[in-house]
Formats: sequence, C-alpha cells, structure tokens
Amino acid sequence: MKRILKLTTLIFTMLIFACSPKMSTSNAAAGKNIITPAGQRKFIDAANMNLTARPQDDFYEYANGTWLKNTPIPASESRWGSFNELQEFNRTALKTILENVSAKSNVAGSLDQKVADFYSAGMDSSGIEAAGILPLQPTLNRIKGLKSYKELLNEIALLYTEGYDPVFNLGIDQDDKNSTAVVPKFFQGGLHLPDRDYYTKTDDRSVKIRAAYNDHIVNVFKLAGFNEVQAVKARNEVLKFENALAKASMTRVEQRDPEKIYNKLSVGDLEQICPQMDWADFVKKTGITNDYYIVGQPLYFKELNTLLKTATLDEWKNYLQFDVLKANMPFMSQAFVSEGFNFGKLFSGQKEMQPRWKRVGNNTDRMLGEALGQLYVSQYFKPEAKQRLLTMLDNMSKVFQKRIAGLDWMSDGTKAKAQIKLSAFMRKIGYPDKWKDYSGLNINKTSGYLTNVMKTRKFLYTDEINHLGKPVDRTLWGMTPPTVNAYYNPTMNEIVFPAGILQFPFYDPNADDAVNYGGIVAVIGHEMTHGFDDEGRQYDAEGNLKTWWTDDDSKKFDAKAKMVEDQFNAYRVLDTLPVNGKLTLGENLADLGGLSMAYEAFKTYSPQATSKDKIDGFTPDQRFFLSWAQVWRANSRPETQAQMVLLDPHSPGKFRCNGPLTNIQAFYDVYGLKPGDKMYKDPVNRAKIW
Repeated sequence: MKRILKLTTLIFTMLIFACSPKMSTSNAAAGKNIITPAGQRKFIDAANMNLTARPQDDFYEYANGTWLKNTPIPASESRWGSFNELQEFNRTALKTILENVSAKSNVAGSLDQKVADFYSAGMDSSGIEAAGILPLQPTLNRIKGLKSYKELLNEIALLYTEGYDPVFNLGIDQDDKNSTAVVPKFFQGGLHLPDRDYYTKTDDRSVKIRAAYNDHIVNVFKLAGFNEVQAVKARNEVLKFENALAKASMTRVEQRDPEKIYNKLSVGDLEQICPQMDWADFVKKTGITNDYYIVGQPLYFKELNTLLKTATLDEWKNYLQFDVLKANMPFMSQAFVSEGFNFGKLFSGQKEMQPRWKRVGNNTDRMLGEALGQLYVSQYFKPEAKQRLLTMLDNMSKVFQKRIAGLDWMSDGTKAKAQIKLSAFMRKIGYPDKWKDYSGLNINKTSGYLTNVMKTRKFLYTDEINHLGKPVDRTLWGMTPPTVNAYYNPTMNEIVFPAGILQFPFYDPNADDAVNYGGIVAVIGHEMTHGFDDEGRQYDAEGNLKTWWTDDDSKKFDAKAKMVEDQFNAYRVLDTLPVNGKLTLGENLADLGGLSMAYEAFKTYSPQATSKDKIDGFTPDQRFFLSWAQVWRANSRPETQAQMVLLDPHSPGKFRCNGPLTNIQAFYDVYGLKPGDKMYKDPVNRAKIW
C-alpha cells in the first residue's frame, strides 16, 4: 500500500479491480459467474489454485497457479491481477456515474456540472482534434518570446502558479520537525524519464531507453511545429539540462532517509546555494513567502544554479517548452497522445492504448477527485461496511499494543512512547469528513479538454498554497475516494483507507472473517506497521521527525530489519534483476508486521478461529492465508517488471506473498513446513520485529 512521507514523493499506486457482486476474480475478465450452492460468491475458489504445487515450496503458485496460467494480460494493460480487477470495477463504476451525470441537465456551477463538463470535454475527440495545440500556444509563445534573463526567471515563477514544476518540485506540506506548521518544500525534479538512473546507468536496457528518448524528444518538438534541424537542436539542449540534473539527483534509496532530505533553509540560505534564482522574487511571485523552506537536495539546487548561470536563453526556452509539452501531451490531439503512448511502451510493454473513457475517467478522478468521489461513495460505500471495518481496526490496535508490550528487544521507555504513538493514530475510512471546495473553479464543456485541464491545474496550485500560514488541516486526504490503495502519513500520524480499496478481494461485508482478516485486516496492519518501519519509526506521536528511541533500541531494530533487507535482496525478477532490499524495506517490514498481527487478531477475536468447519473445502486458517495470497496475484509484462524493480518501493507480488510467510510460525503450523521444504527457514533465521 502507499505510504506518504512527503507531498512531493512519487506515488506508485498498485492498480486493482474488485469484481462485481456476482463475479469471482478468477473469471471476471471473461464475464463468467461463479456462484456457490448457497448463492454466494466463492471468496476462495479452488479453481484459481494449482493444487499440484506444494504450498510448502511455493505458496504463491499453490494459491494462484491456475489463475496465473489462464489469465492473459489485456492488450491495453501492463499488468493484470487482483489489484487491476478491483480497479477495473471502480473505473466501470465511475464510467456509469460520469455518463449519467453528463446526460442530465445540471445547474451551472454545481459539482455535477463541473464533473460532467470536464468528462464530456475529454470525450469530445473531434473537438480535441480541431483545437490541436491552439490552447497551449499562448504559453509556448510566451516562452519563445523571452528576451532577457529577468524575463526567464519571471516565466519560471509564472509556470509554477499555472501548476507546472519546470525545474524542481514544489509542494506545501507539514514541517517534518514541527508538524503543526505548514511550509513550502522544494525537491529535486526537472527530469522527464521516470528516474535519474535511466540517465546514468550503462546497462543495455538503459542505453536502449536513452536512444528512444532522443527520438521521442525530436518527435515532440516536430509535432509542436519545429522543423527537423530545430527539433534536433532543441533535443540536444533538453538532454544537456536533464543529464546535468540527473547527476545531481539523489537515488531513491538515499531519499528514504528522512534526515537526509530535511534541510531547513531561509531565503538567504537559498540565495547562497543558488544565487542565480533570485529567491526573494520567486517566492513572492509564486505566493509562498515564508520564514523558511524545507529543501530536499541542496546539491541539486547547486547544479540548477550552474545551468541558470551557463545555459543560453535559447537553451532555457527549449527546455521549458518541452516541459510544458510533456505535461499536456495526454490531453491533446491524437498525434501527441500516440507519441506519448508509443514511447511509454518501453516501460509498460502495453500492446495498445486504453480506451478514451478510461483515460478521461482516470484524469477526472485525478483532477476533480473529491467532486467525483462524492458521487462514488454515495453508491459504493455503505455505513454498515464502515462499522465492521472499524471493529476489525480496533482488534488490530489491541494486538499491536500487546505486541509492543511483549517485545524482548525494546526498552521500557521506548515501549511507552511507542504505545503513545500507536494510540494517537488518526483513522480515516472511506472518504473525507470535509470535502474540497471547488467553487472557485470554472469548468465548461465548450472551453475544451486541454483548457479545462490547464484551469484545473492552476486551481489546484492555488488551493494548495492557500494552506500556507494556516493551522494544519487534519481533514485533508492524500488520495481520492475511488482509489484502490491505502497509506500511512507520518507527519499526520494517520492511517487512511479510501472507499475504493474496501471491496473484494480486500474486503467484503458478506465474507467470512478468515477472508477479511487475511485481506483488509492485513492491509490495516500493514499501514499501522508503516508507523514503525525504518522510516516511520523516526516520527513521534505528534508527527515530528525526532529521536525518541534509545541508541541501543535503534541498533537492535536495524539488525532485525537487516534480516528482511537481505532476504529480499536475494530474490530475482526475470531471472537476473535483483529486488532492491533497501528500496523496498519499508513495504516489506509493513507486510511482515501486518500479516503476522492480522493472523493473531483473527485467532484472538473471531469466533471462526476455533471452528473446524470448512468452506469451499478449506479450514479457516487455510482461508486466511489463501486470502492473503490471492490479493497479490498478478501477471506483469517484462518491461513493467524491469521498470518496477528499479522504481517501485514495493516488492513484486510473488515475493510480497511468500516473503513474509517464511518468517511466520503460524504458516509453518497450518501447512506443516519441515526442513527441506523450499519455503522453510530455520527459526533462528526468521525475521520478527513487531
């Protein structure tokens, strides 16, 4: 699940689809209904399993093997699994909502009108083609017309107010060391490939991607009206900028240390690091004047200063134009959309583009998520579902309290502070108590899709900076209600579960406890554990980045965490690509803690835990672990696997399933693991922290 540590942290959302009420996950794509004799969904379906595989050797294959073998990846997708199935359900639900609201007469200025017109403009392919690049031309002409260095700095500031991040990432968020303060944060950015490693690595895949990127940049400029010579020249200048910024950028692993990316600087300090920027003028023009700023990577801003000092005005013009073009390509004519898709296939492996309704629906959720979300939750998230979930959440809290109290490696003083932090967790379930106010946003179908996107982008920037200088708004959400994900936010010390994930296979009010505890309760435990993983543990109960552990306790924790890091370092993707145990450590710790505590909560609080009755041929204990395994089943294209092993802080699904199980004694007991079994570990080598 997602874990928020910084506003500007790149988010990797695992896509999912929940089946419709009568469809099993195994046959949802084919439209086949699997109904048990009692008329209920089979929450654990043996038809999905490979019963010839030994659960003691590869539980992921045992639990999911037939599904994996018989479920192709749709041509428009990069992966297909339980997550995608749930996401597909939500997308289809949103499609129905959007089509219905677009078909009726809406009051001007209402949420329904704004959502309907945004979506309708996006679905108007002929109107988008007719508009071409015209809506973007004023911005491009403005950049082309820059005549001085002063005008360049003014333009950079203006682009931020329009919702772009041209040279670095800017966000408004809590101060990590004073969680009651809302402050501006500056982080590295400026790259149009997914990661700095694509610019610096020399392996065959990276070289191939860079060659394709060269062609892609030229193609984008030519679509914008450049001739071949101009486009090649502009391409070289863009690459000059991005290569320099990439070399000055931190790796993803380096950025996992909250202390490394916390640098509290004044405008005067920024002027010392990057004097070419004129920071006093920049923060005034962007509306983010403050006593201090949190800067993630000072070395990056030193390199930015070099570019500001040495690059010509023409080089800057081309770099800024490319940034604007890249940001808007998905919302422009088919030629731009196709160019973006064709280049993106190198990373996704997708065979064909998603249909327009999916792309426009996704963007409507992304840009107007709390307007669309209100329509979604009224139909797809009922109060009774929330109440059962809160009961299970309470049970998990009790188990975590007991676990902390019983730790044999942590001192009593640190335990007491850990208990205070756990009890202070804020819980957000389903959707916000206070919805975002969109009254200042003017959306009109006749304005056209790209114009509406640009207006919304500018509105969202203004909405964000309006929090500066005000008390922390603890009602804010970092995900929209239909999102199939969840997160822990350390500066808020909160766990958040959007309505989108509170459906099968994670959660179903009609499912037996074993299925729900192996699914959503393990997710609850996962997010709780994030508060105590290698990053989250550095924040106290009030959400401050602050030392509250003894040195000895920290050393013991690090030694235990290192066992998990080493375990995942040994896993391989596509036979040769190693999982990055450091990059994925937080998620792996959360999986281990969440699953082990969910099982204890099930055995402690569910009446089903003592039952011998089988459902669909499986005992309650077996159903618990099978529920866990089916959440992670997915087939992924090789291109996607190669990209995710580099970028994603989550491990691949097979290892998320099997990895924690090898450390949990209950799994050994239920499935009778013995020395010689492939998933067996000697007890002394099993990792256990919380």
